Amino acid sequence: MASVGECPSPVPLKEKKLMDVKLGELPSWILMRDFTPKGIAGAFRRGYYRYYNKYVNVKKGGVAGISMVLAAYVLFNYCRCYKELKHERLRKYH
Repeated sequence: MASVGECPSPVPLKEKKLMDVKLGELPSWILMRDFTPKGIAGAFRRGYYRYYNKYVNVKKGGVAGISMVLAAYVLFNYCRCYKELKHERLRKYH
């Protein structure tokens, strides 16, 4: 049993959130992540539910949640088609 003056035990590195990890601990924290298909799917699922509950499933919602999804979609498609768009930009019309 811990006395009043003692510090609580530190949180294990594996259970720390990314924002709580120090720069020196970052490589070992990344190596502890689960990169199996099940782990990656779980990470996407957690991110989706976190986003949904923060921006979409609220009492007084606005257009912020939907506009961020649309902006990400536009940016993704622009990055995907950049090579063709760059080629079109350099072509001369006459």
